[in-house]
Amino acid sequence: MTAVAYFLSQHPSIITFRWSHSQSWGSTWSFLATSIAVYLTLSSLFHLFLSLLVKRGRPVPLGPIPALHSLIMSIVSAVIFTGILLSSAAEIKETRWFWRRSKTPFQWLLCFPLGTRPSGRVFFWSYIFYLSRFLHMFRTFFIIFRTRRLIFFHLFNNSILTIMSFLWLEFSQSFQVLAILFTTLVYSVVYGYRFWTGIGLPSACFPFVLNCQILLLGFNLVSHVGVLVLHLVKGGCNGIGAWVLNSVLNGVILLLFLKFYVQSRRKYRKQAEERAIVKDKDLRKPQIPFLPK
Repeated sequence: MTAVAYFLSQHPSIITFRWSHSQSWGSTWSFLATSIAVYLTLSSLFHLFLSLLVKRGRPVPLGPIPALHSLIMSIVSAVIFTGILLSSAAEIKETRWFWRRSKTPFQWLLCFPLGTRPSGRVFFWSYIFYLSRFLHMFRTFFIIFRTRRLIFFHLFNNSILTIMSFLWLEFSQSFQVLAILFTTLVYSVVYGYRFWTGIGLPSACFPFVLNCQILLLGFNLVSHVGVLVLHLVKGGCNGIGAWVLNSVLNGVILLLFLKFYVQSRRKYRKQAEERAIVKDKDLRKPQIPFLPK
């Protein structure tokens, strides 16, 4: 445990990290805009290519690649969760003397003091989380190759979450610690489940992934309310301008996801009803007794 704590929260490269346009890879606005444009363009081109050249209803075989991607993402998410949890505990322990009279550790997780700079342990893991967003984008390509469907929600969700994780670093935005903790915890479970089903093991009897995602959105909504309350009561939280934009984008994602969730639940119920009808018809069929020769 000592070695884990050292490499995830006490290593010099973590302690001395500083978000900089000249030193941090992918830290410029031009890189962000270009990467999202490339992601949207490739998704559209893959969809168009498969629609024109691949026979309808035939998925492109990907072998173990999606399952391997899910395993990697589950491990990466678990590492980020552990790293930012240990780093937050270390930051609170080292700086609590400075602000302990004005706020509690939980309040610090929601509301950074004014003047906070994007440097140190917590922002190192925020930067790793930002980079991991580009790995998440590969799942959109897997969906296109498997189903030949270009889902607007996936494109919008991945693009907006990447932009928001960039804003967290650029403006030292409050709320990001809890957001990363919640998100990586859910992702480690969800991608672990996708790996489980991807290698042929039985799936859950309910839409497991959708329920995890709605739970995550609920946590984020409560956290946003907490940031607003602390900002008004405690005299200000750092990066509140970026937080306002973050809240608007999260609201749009929540509305789109609720629509997607309702449609998925209706589809799931319809499939269950169809299976029940087929099973009932099979039971009603007259059984032909076995007659010996």
